[in-house]
Amino acid sequence: MSKFSKGWLPTRAPRVNLRESVPVTIQLENGRQLPAKLHKISVTGGLLETMTYLEERVRVGVTLPIGASFVRPKAEMLFPMWSTTGYLQPFRFTGLWPEERQILQTEITELLRQSVVRSAAGLKSGPNRLDRESC
Repeated sequence: MSKFSKGWLPTRAPRVNLRESVPVTIQLENGRQLPAKLHKISVTGGLLETMTYLEERVRVGVTLPIGASFVRPKAEMLFPMWSTTGYLQPFRFTGLWPEERQILQTEITELLRQSVVRSAAGLKSGPNRLDRESC
């Protein structure tokens, strides 16, 4: 019998594929800021589109718009992938306050609920943005 039975596998955090990219800001340790676009988000990390890639394991701050406010968690960049419009740069959160995690969880749950409602209604569009006013 394998050491990794179904009871041992961790449950993956729900992810939201955003229909439109959301503008975010990446802050490097030296204070420099880079614009990026958020394409996927979960409470463990996400996927950004950037014009230049960041080295794997670089630690950054990410400013994410949520509703009418922002969350600013710390993150670690993962291995970048080239795309036709720049680079796709996955990241994982390394410093997320409990309040920020709750805000993200609530927003992701709402976007997933909206996606299910749209699917049930026969619409093919997915969640729009993290900004609730535009959903």
